[in-house]
Amino acid sequence: MKDRILWLFLVILFLPAGNALFAINSTDTRLMHQPALSSTNVAFIYANDLWVANIDGTNARRLTSDAGIESSPYFSPDGSLIAFSAEYEGNTDVYIVASRGGIPQRLTWHPATDLVRGFSPDGKAVLFASPREDFSNRYLQLFTVPLTGGFPTKLVIPNGNQAVYSPDNKYLAYTPLSPAFQQWKNYRGGTVSNIWIFNFDNNEIVKIPMGAGRSNDWNPMWLGNTVYFLSDRNGEFNLFSYDTSNKTIKQLTEYKDFPVISAKAFDKNIIFEQAGKLHIFDTVSNLVKTLQIGIAAELTELRPRYIKGGQYIRSAHISPTGSRAVFDFRGEIFTVPAEKGDPRNITSTVGVHETFPAWSPDGKTVAYFSDKSGENQLFIAPQDGKTEPKAISLNGTGFYAFPEWSPDSKKIAFSDNGRNFYILDVPTGNIKKIDADEVYVPGPFRKHFGNWSSDSRWIAYTKIISTNFSQVFIYAVEEGKSYAVTDGLSNADSPIFDPDGKYLLFLASTDAGPVVNWFDLSNEDMRMSNAIYLATLRSDILNPFARESDEEKIAADDKDSAKKEGNEEKDKTEEKSKDPSKKISIEFTGIETRIVNIPLKAGSISQLGMAKADEFFYVQTNLDTRNSKLLKYDMKERKESEVMELDNYVISGDGKKMLYNKGENWGISDAGKKPEAGKGV
Repeated sequence: MKDRILWLFLVILFLPAGNALFAINSTDTRLMHQPALSSTNVAFIYANDLWVANIDGTNARRLTSDAGIESSPYFSPDGSLIAFSAEYEGNTDVYIVASRGGIPQRLTWHPATDLVRGFSPDGKAVLFASPREDFSNRYLQLFTVPLTGGFPTKLVIPNGNQAVYSPDNKYLAYTPLSPAFQQWKNYRGGTVSNIWIFNFDNNEIVKIPMGAGRSNDWNPMWLGNTVYFLSDRNGEFNLFSYDTSNKTIKQLTEYKDFPVISAKAFDKNIIFEQAGKLHIFDTVSNLVKTLQIGIAAELTELRPRYIKGGQYIRSAHISPTGSRAVFDFRGEIFTVPAEKGDPRNITSTVGVHETFPAWSPDGKTVAYFSDKSGENQLFIAPQDGKTEPKAISLNGTGFYAFPEWSPDSKKIAFSDNGRNFYILDVPTGNIKKIDADEVYVPGPFRKHFGNWSSDSRWIAYTKIISTNFSQVFIYAVEEGKSYAVTDGLSNADSPIFDPDGKYLLFLASTDAGPVVNWFDLSNEDMRMSNAIYLATLRSDILNPFARESDEEKIAADDKDSAKKEGNEEKDKTEEKSKDPSKKISIEFTGIETRIVNIPLKAGSISQLGMAKADEFFYVQTNLDTRNSKLLKYDMKERKESEVMELDNYVISGDGKKMLYNKGENWGISDAGKKPEAGKGV
């Protein structure tokens, strides 16, 4: 299996933007950002490299071609140099380069990130922001470093992010905090960006007044007696001015479609980025000139190329019998044989993003999400990729994950990025919302789904309730109703049904409180542990972990023995005639009193799974080494055994095989068994 997947990586011709390559406008290019201005040139970042052009936008040329990211360019007062941040040696440090081009000179050497904020008015030093002396790494502080090199000097200001000197070097306009609005648009909380004007003579500050109801003011620029800045006080970010003499504020631009993102000033002009293009604002005439800059660059990330490597696998699943695996390999859906045959691309869609494949239990189709139409839809494609897939429109919050087939291949459960949980009826295309989290948990998605019952009539799932705890529920598909299994006083997760429909297993933690409260600092030095619990689904089902007692067996007479043998034969006949999809009944009354702790030590446990009755798997992680291993527990023998080291696993629909990975290596083995030497990982 491992060899097959590696071979797959070697033969994929990846076309990340075959169409977009020819859509790049080389005469009127967009997506130039962080512009800077001198008397004769403009500088900007494009494709993570530093570029310059004439002030009218002509003659664009690249100054750097580093594999890392360049950012924050600023011209020196005389326009001869450009200071910028770059990653030439891996770390983000301050560099200067001649505006006409040349070899960049490194000025800072600290392992912390150093972000250029401009030059001193005399042009002899570079101003930059860095967390290098903040023990919490939460705040940036302002420093200067001479162009000739040497140790940086920290400004007396306690902390600051963006900053600009006044022309007479007596004041500094700066923002004390990092911009929270870059994470939360229209943010109005306690850390809104505000511009303070610091007086170097007496250490006093004057705050530029915020808009009504608070606003985000940032990106200060200083020309004459006026501080120019960007603000969202009237909607989208626009350019504003603050007259330091009469304390008046004026709005200078009126963009309503896209914000003004970044700006810098020189002489009487301000260059800024808006709607992907660069514009120059004349502070005397109040007129805006849009620059037309043409860039014809190689753009190596857009070139068709061969790629390989397990790092491109984002999600995976296994066929019902384990004969093949299906992967989301950088936006394409591939199936790969366990031993014999060739990899198969069942999507082959250049410029389309497909993800989260799931193989149907009947083996006929693969479900996945795709943005082929421009909006994310659920696609159901034949597993051989020979005919067109079926597209199903979704009505959630836009992005979707974790499709999970019912055992009868008639329904699919899935989640969206709005923390909603749905069920889709495949034949009709009808979608019904099952539930939704009550509070947000960080991450692009949260997986609600736990497990389908073997008769496809029940779904075990979790939801985040108001306490930030995860609570276990069972959804009755036929009733369209959810029932709580746990009381919400502990953090319960990963519920699974046993194949016979007698038990529900799940993880629960009673020390998770400080850890799951992610928005405060109480979780920084805390760890939570999980234990494994079992709930009997009906009152007539015995607790499999009831106390045992050795008793003397009394020999039965011939008549009783014959009767017992007859009953055993009858039981065997009935067992053979059982329908594997028999209906499972659940008694919810008193289910919380039928929960027992499985006699295993609590720890960092995850990924419960069952391939057959009376035996379950789980993954245990060492939080110090981050190494994980798969363990197996026999409920009849009450015995735990280690299977193998792995990170994740998926059990096939028939319960006989499992797909697993260790790092970037993947393999298929018998369920709950370590692969033979020379096979798998």
